[in-house]
Amino acid sequence: MTLSDWLAHLEGLHPKGQAGIELGLERICRVKTALGQHQHCPVIIVGGTNGKGSTCAYLENIILRAGYRVGCYTSPHILAYNERVRVNGQPVDDAALCAAFARVEAARQSAGNVALTYFEFGTLAAWEVFAAAGVEAAVLEVGLGGRLDAVNVYEPDVAIVTTVALDHTDWLGPDRESIGFEKAGIFRAGRPALCADPQPPKRLLEHAATIGADLRLIGRDFGFERPGAEVAESRLQWRWWCRNGTQMLRRALAYPGLRGPTQLFNASVALAALEAITDKLPVTMQAIRPGLIETELAGRFQVVPGKPAIVLDVGHNPQAVSVLAGNLSNMGFFDRTHAVVGMLADKDIAGALTALKDRVDYWHVATLDGPRGTTAETLAAIIRESGLGGDVFCYPSPQAAMQAAKGQAAESDRILAFGSFYTVAGALEALRKKA
Repeated sequence: MTLSDWLAHLEGLHPKGQAGIELGLERICRVKTALGQHQHCPVIIVGGTNGKGSTCAYLENIILRAGYRVGCYTSPHILAYNERVRVNGQPVDDAALCAAFARVEAARQSAGNVALTYFEFGTLAAWEVFAAAGVEAAVLEVGLGGRLDAVNVYEPDVAIVTTVALDHTDWLGPDRESIGFEKAGIFRAGRPALCADPQPPKRLLEHAATIGADLRLIGRDFGFERPGAEVAESRLQWRWWCRNGTQMLRRALAYPGLRGPTQLFNASVALAALEAITDKLPVTMQAIRPGLIETELAGRFQVVPGKPAIVLDVGHNPQAVSVLAGNLSNMGFFDRTHAVVGMLADKDIAGALTALKDRVDYWHVATLDGPRGTTAETLAAIIRESGLGGDVFCYPSPQAAMQAAKGQAAESDRILAFGSFYTVAGALEALRKKA
């Protein structure tokens, strides 16, 4: 079976297909036991509403620069499934994935033909890849929530919650308190548990205390400082700090490779997590400095070189789009802004787009296919009814919307593609085609 064959098989196993979400650990535990999986290296689990992918990328890059063989599992992918499973910073090849899928399938059948979800099957396969590759550290990104997410079947040496904001409310609860409790489910008794949200929900704090996790909070136990404008190095350096028992660690660092002020939160918690397990996975400043600077990640305020300026961002909830809006304000002046946007129906679309009120001159809205997709016409109606300003045009796909935006934009304009991984994927496909 080819990788395409396997992915089609994964989609057909569960009644809800690839888009199916069924939280719970019973199914994946049964197959994990049948596989005989055991943890052979330090594990870092990263959850949170926004910032998970960036934090994973920093951890992966620093650990790699420190000379370890590192595996990193993230989701979703943008262009190819292989992006989800990386060894030493590179997507694994089809052969490695197919071999892992075959082992998971055999175990699934032996466990009673368990109806694994797409994500559960992929999570088990990622661990099989890492075990076969002999990785010395594994970074695992939570798919949805935390407590009942497939990744939580593994035992973290350190767990991270980046931010807690409203998203996936149908599954995680209607407010930050409910969502915070679900995300705190990746914490473990006696193990370091880090939160980079400056206002952590009370239920997250309570759960950490109840189970006896070693909770470490940004602003209290670790954090960052930016020199004032009067300091000559203010544009070149920031300072990370972390409490280590009675000691206070402080490090002056060059700004991370990923753009935007919020990246200092992600970089800070990544460094604090590594400090928390330095006895198991020691890294030096010689690894941290280039690891931060050289980190790249597609679709996280990714600026494509050339004119017009093109920005790609997978932000799809109010918090993420608000951060995106702030980053756009720091880009400088452009004559006009063209937004290519497609979103999923289970998102707070109006809440997310409000952050760009009166910031977009032309909205190129796209239909996203699939059971969770939103039509361009629905998006257009929300934009008009919310009074966001700008002219609105509808297209059958993100590819068509990006092609139209490219044709309309002048060199002094900018194009922003955002709203979903599917939107960014379509935009990238359009950009790769000859004009």
